[in-house]
Amino acid sequence: MKLYDKEQIDRENMLFDNGMLFWLLFPIIVEQFLNSLMGMVDTMMVSTVGSYAISAVSLVDSINNLVIQVFVALAAGAVIVCSRYIGSGSKEESSRAAGQVVLTVFVISFVITAFCILGGERLLRLIFGAVEDSVMENAVVYFLITAVSYPFMALFSAGAAFYRASGNSRFPTKISVISNVMNVAGNALFIYGLRWGVAGAALATLLSRVFSTVVIYRQLRKPEQTIVVRNYLAIRPDMALIGSIMAIGIPAGIENGMFQFGKLAISSTVSTMGTMAISAQAMTDILENVNGIFSNGVGIGLMTVVGQCIGAHRKEEAKYYIVKLMGVAWIGVLASCLLVLAITKPVTWLSGMEPEAAALCFKLVTAMTIVKPLFWVGAFGIPYGLRAAGDAKFSMTVSVITMWSCRVAVCIFLVKMFHLGLAAVWIGMFTDWGVRAMIFTVRFAGGKWIHEDALRGT
Repeated sequence: MKLYDKEQIDRENMLFDNGMLFWLLFPIIVEQFLNSLMGMVDTMMVSTVGSYAISAVSLVDSINNLVIQVFVALAAGAVIVCSRYIGSGSKEESSRAAGQVVLTVFVISFVITAFCILGGERLLRLIFGAVEDSVMENAVVYFLITAVSYPFMALFSAGAAFYRASGNSRFPTKISVISNVMNVAGNALFIYGLRWGVAGAALATLLSRVFSTVVIYRQLRKPEQTIVVRNYLAIRPDMALIGSIMAIGIPAGIENGMFQFGKLAISSTVSTMGTMAISAQAMTDILENVNGIFSNGVGIGLMTVVGQCIGAHRKEEAKYYIVKLMGVAWIGVLASCLLVLAITKPVTWLSGMEPEAAALCFKLVTAMTIVKPLFWVGAFGIPYGLRAAGDAKFSMTVSVITMWSCRVAVCIFLVKMFHLGLAAVWIGMFTDWGVRAMIFTVRFAGGKWIHEDALRGT
């Protein structure tokens, strides 16, 4: 089956040459790597406080990741809508859309922050049930402080999306590098110097996110930017434009939210397995994020590429770039998996994990290294391109169904019926990956993912 029509592609006048693709993707991959690296460093630094501390952070981060994915979805909507306008030559419209994104993400993030702060310990106990008192005490502190950072995190994600939509991924990456260094330095000061434990880790995160937001929005005010956002207090809701953004953001948000909510349900199951299991799962999750960095980075860049192609009415070119970049992503996933496997034992040793938890973590990473290169790109890479072409609802539907029918259901069944422990979590995850990869590959090959309304405009 022919995936794209070569004769309809003008190779002399393509929107993105190899150099442009490199400078779009490379900074995103670097940023994703640094974010994951800092997450791993955070975990290692918090682990020196004790198993109760890393367990508390792990449980709360499963909620934080759920919230983050809502903001990632809104940022995806921003990238796609703004890049379509840029591809069609309507830069003024892209700036107007950006203003609506800022208003929308601020309101949503503020509401989520208020809900989390008011919920506090009651919300944590509702989700995780009975956990050790020392774990819950630290979880409450970490949760309340990190919740304050949600609006800053959401606004920075949107600001970074505006730059990526215009093909400039280098500037937000520079900010992320500085922010991550600030986060680690803050951890060192607050955890080791002032002995503030998980509160110190949360405060370092909050301050670094405030810094990132202030810097990126100060830069977005400058008129020489492709997308300009200023006069924030004068922004008034344009419901038609917000509707266009949310038509992408809501399905992506539901998809990402359900994905993280399913992981949250699994985390609740893991929390009943004891501190050793929680610790092993926390470190394995971090390492799994690391070996998915390259693919995720390519996918994020792919939204800009496909979005501009769709805005310029070049659907065959969009298909070409998806095929090309998914090949690049697969090579990156394979290399990343092998690298992570090689560093797993040193990382668990440096982090001071108990031998039993470290051994369990290594077994899980070994299994992941075998399975992930087979399914990851098809399951999670291709959907980035599909969403940018207007196929967000299909991607959402498939992802929600496979999450609950494969990952969650299989995990709970194997835990309850066969008492497989953490192995059940990863068997369910691998099943989910395989089913998604098959469905999205067939969808892409069939060509129905390019919607005519997307070609006509946002």
